[in-house]
Amino acid sequence: MALSMTLYFAGAPLSVGQIMKTRTPILKIQNLEKSYYSDTEEFKILKGLNFEINHGDFVSIMGPSGSGKSTLMHILGGLDKPTRGSYLLRDREIADLDDDSLSRVRNTEIGFVFQAFYLVPHNTVLENVLLPSRYCGTADENYDRAVKLLDAIGLGERLHFRPNQISGGQCQRAAIARALLNNPSIIMADEPTGNLDSSTGQDILAILQYLHSIGKTIIMVTHERDVAEHTEKVLHLRDGSIETWETMENRRFAEGDLDLKLDHLFQA
Repeated sequence: MALSMTLYFAGAPLSVGQIMKTRTPILKIQNLEKSYYSDTEEFKILKGLNFEINHGDFVSIMGPSGSGKSTLMHILGGLDKPTRGSYLLRDREIADLDDDSLSRVRNTEIGFVFQAFYLVPHNTVLENVLLPSRYCGTADENYDRAVKLLDAIGLGERLHFRPNQISGGQCQRAAIARALLNNPSIIMADEPTGNLDSSTGQDILAILQYLHSIGKTIIMVTHERDVAEHTEKVLHLRDGSIETWETMENRRFAEGDLDLKLDHLFQA
């Protein structure tokens, strides 16, 4: 499946830059810093970052090892808090939330996809996908949607398999289904193709691009330039600071083998 599309307004095609200008911010970062401390020293990991990401953006974060990209992803995902500065998610100050409130934000607003999948080994594929719903007591009402979602991404015949009985690409598809189950506004993907061969990686990128096409905001960490070229914008980090923003006017579109039709199950 080659995923490609052109958006039009008043009869004229819109460029990536024009499309992004029609969007409003979903998160805002102001003077954000993150430090770790020893007994005698402060180690600054992120240094005064300022940026916004809009509803419906597809952004990749790139940088060399030690640039702070994983630390930034953890803060954006509500897995960590900044040392100083502001992080507004839907106009809520994340640093001010208590642990319970932050857990609710993670479970309802954000879906996570990791390089290592993080599927529970003794659970079936279906049970893994239902885990976020179990935490908020909605597993029974989400059961049918989980089954339909897994069927839509090509795992309908693997519902009762365990992770060690399916391929790496199938594990990542299950992880994406788990991330989507509570219909989050934002998908955080940390090196989602890092453990996969190039062909399987194209399937995962095609799924992410499809989710973006139906309105999901996607933030992806990657160290691979060709993977970043599948997104709309690239935030380049170096030594804990923003080096530059790059807009992908000649964006690449992934070719996968799945015929994805998920918009009836999940809207942005």
